[in-house]
Amino acid sequence: MAPNPTIMQAVEQLGYRVTVGDVAAKAGLDVNFAQRELLTLASEAGGHLQVAESGDIAYLFPNNFRDILRNKFFRLQLQEWWQKIWKILFYLIRVSFGIVLVASILLIFVAITLLLSSMNSDNNGGGGGGGGSDGNRGGGFFFFPYFWNELPWIFYWNHNEPYYQQQSRLSGQKPQMSFLEAVFSFLFGDGNPNYNLEERKWSDIAAAIRNNRGAVVAEQIAPYLDNLGQGYAREYEEYMLPALARFDGRPEVSPEGQIVYHFPQLQTTAVQKNPQPVGAYLREMLWRFSHASSGQVMLAAGLGAVNLVGALVLGNLLTKSAIASGFIGFVSGIYPLLLIYGIGFLTIPLIRYFWIQWKNSKIETRNQERQQRAALLNQPDANLQQKLSYAREFAAENVLTGEDLAYTTETELTQQELEQSAKIDAEWQRRIDGV
Repeated sequence: MAPNPTIMQAVEQLGYRVTVGDVAAKAGLDVNFAQRELLTLASEAGGHLQVAESGDIAYLFPNNFRDILRNKFFRLQLQEWWQKIWKILFYLIRVSFGIVLVASILLIFVAITLLLSSMNSDNNGGGGGGGGSDGNRGGGFFFFPYFWNELPWIFYWNHNEPYYQQQSRLSGQKPQMSFLEAVFSFLFGDGNPNYNLEERKWSDIAAAIRNNRGAVVAEQIAPYLDNLGQGYAREYEEYMLPALARFDGRPEVSPEGQIVYHFPQLQTTAVQKNPQPVGAYLREMLWRFSHASSGQVMLAAGLGAVNLVGALVLGNLLTKSAIASGFIGFVSGIYPLLLIYGIGFLTIPLIRYFWIQWKNSKIETRNQERQQRAALLNQPDANLQQKLSYAREFAAENVLTGEDLAYTTETELTQQELEQSAKIDAEWQRRIDGV
């Protein structure tokens, strides 16, 4: 079985030496799942187990473990190839909507020009047909001069990733989106800004627990949850059950009957670190209509309007035309598709705009509720202060260093036994000298 990609990424980000608690906290994963996957990864990638005298285990991985796995699992190679291929395919899908829009406008206005030329030829006779044809052709092709002047620019391919994939980058520079990509963005947006909300939620909860050295009260976790329930469910803090199950925690009851939550697995780490920055509450990102520039959105909407108006004009001309073959016959055959595309091009963004307004109102309500829960921690009452004080009695941090190891798979067992024997003799000698 191929190792889990999320586990692999967490190991890399944590410096290749980790505990189960490190990985579970970093990725927001279930502790038992993280333990199983770490064992699988260590087995397949040549990792080592370092067992401390306390019984806690650290996992040490070679820096090139991805190369080892890539050579071992053809599935991982396929995944990497597919990621590269999908990146190209997704770009082609994005720009295809812009290409179809341009092609539709070209098709419609060429057909309108030919139909008007044919009608003028029929009305004016052969002698006057040439002048009428040229005039109408000019009116047709130069009906939207800005579009024609900008035609080469809209095919510009920005080789960077789409904007919504670069929001987390720290370059500080807003990447340019090509117009063809902007058409897709105008139609369908740029994806769910909270696609990883569940991962963020559990990662923030784990970070809050670790920042408090593995012991918290329910009020410290509530700002990262969606629904705390009602009535008895909220009073008895049932909303803490998923966190207890996920991170192998256990409730502790104070002499006053108050409950705090202790997470021993998250108290053990391979490397001592400063408290991890974490928001005061889980903040959902608001949906945006489009990440394209306002000029690109206006141009896309304008071209969509031109396309729809052109389709309506074309439909009127086709009903009056007797031409049923050649290019005009082809356009007449696909005219229903052109009209549907023109209507849908403007209708889909309009519906999406109102849907986003409704969606954002719900998100703002949830954010405000979480923020209010977080504000309670700034001015805790006497009951909450008492709970926080009791939780600190269980707070601890166990850093696994090389000096604490009782056994490691990096060296032979005989050599380790000799080292441990020498260590024990030295400890006994120290105690005898101190007597």
